[in-house]
Amino acid sequence: MNDSLLEGPVAFVDVETTGGHTARHRVIEIGLVAAKDGELEYEWSTLVNPGFPIPPGIQHFTGITDEMVRCAPFFEDVAQELERRLDGRLFVAHNARFDYSFLRSVLARTGRKLMNRMACTVRLSRRVYPE
Repeated sequence: MNDSLLEGPVAFVDVETTGGHTARHRVIEIGLVAAKDGELEYEWSTLVNPGFPIPPGIQHFTGITDEMVRCAPFFEDVAQELERRLDGRLFVAHNARFDYSFLRSVLARTGRKLMNRMACTVRLSRRVYPE
């Protein structure tokens, strides 16, 4: 990844889910930091109600409990806002394939598409520090 990629609009994204399978599991939190020309534009995050209990292991791993998401919006309620915030931005995430593919799948269920360029900080760090 070269420096010019980070000059355009960028979205640094983190997604928490109830598990790793997009057909069975759901998003429980989305966090996004938007930047352009190397400057922070804004931060946005939301808890998401998955519509069923969060498995205990996921609650322990993420720190997100059923009580925390009980009154949170469902994914369908935030999908349009998420799509707007990601539009035209480089999608950057740690283990980006997971976050990107999960969001692409759940957005597709709402009739939306995710078509961003993607950069993975795991892959980048392995290039910079191969050992």
